[in-house]
Amino acid sequence: MNLLILSCGTRNKVVQYFRKAFGEEGKVITTDCSPYAPALYEGDHHYVVPRMTETGYIDVVFDICKKEQITGVLSLIDPELSLLAKHEDDFKKLGVRVIGSSYELCERTLNKWEMYLWMKEHDYPCAKSYISLEEFKKDYREGKISYPVFVKPAKGSASMQISRADNEEMLDFLFSRGDFMMIQEFMAGQELGIDCYIDLLSKEVVSIFAKKKLVMRAGETDKAISFKDETLFKKVEEFVVENGFTGQIDIDIFENNGCYYFSEVNPRFGGGYPHAYACGADHMSLIKNNLCGKVNEKIIGQYEEHKVMMKYNEIMIIEEK
Repeated sequence: MNLLILSCGTRNKVVQYFRKAFGEEGKVITTDCSPYAPALYEGDHHYVVPRMTETGYIDVVFDICKKEQITGVLSLIDPELSLLAKHEDDFKKLGVRVIGSSYELCERTLNKWEMYLWMKEHDYPCAKSYISLEEFKKDYREGKISYPVFVKPAKGSASMQISRADNEEMLDFLFSRGDFMMIQEFMAGQELGIDCYIDLLSKEVVSIFAKKKLVMRAGETDKAISFKDETLFKKVEEFVVENGFTGQIDIDIFENNGCYYFSEVNPRFGGGYPHAYACGADHMSLIKNNLCGKVNEKIIGQYEEHKVMMKYNEIMIIEEK
């Protein structure tokens, strides 16, 4: 039973947690397109591979799966999730399970506008959004929305590309910086982060971890505190099941006056997942169980609350070859 982690980048903790979960029962293999990705060197074996956009990349991944006798594969970056889902049948022929959601869902979450339309259609509270500058200005003149607003690419995963516009001049400038931009209502209230695992075999939500974000830096959670809320758990479970997600997902939610506004979904391990793990939400062991053919029992909310996570920098030194 061996696991392949693609595009590991700087997610050292994720690789470490998997190695601890697998122990002597299997190996964790890592890949990245850069030899200077520190998480590469946390794996039992590692491979420097072409960029995922290069021709023949998926064949390189297939070859690694054969050589290392891989049982399960996952990626830590959004664009690659769709690629894995697209080739799910090819992986199955190699005896490899793709740990993730369907191609349709991976594409929907990567396209923030499509995700917004889905949430509106299914009556989930969410921030009012626009891809038409003219439509936004019309609603502004009619008092249906006000400044400030956020402007960001409608497709992609880089949260650090989000910019705030406080007036029309700033909005026009920010909106002109891309071909497919999205304007989003400013959400007041408490921003929350959810780490969720949906069993690959039973398709049931088996674990939900919630945190209140205290400080953000470069688009990621820098400081946060764990908490529990049964109403939130039920809303998240309903949302996840109705979408049809499987495997690990990361959800951003805003809480305002007791209402939960769903924002973005990443069907992978988020940068803040180590907080969940440190509090007892061990999703690596849940994945290991699934790869062994074992269905996980529900452990929703079974973690320590009131635990504060504070990120800090570490370094890795390797020998240049």
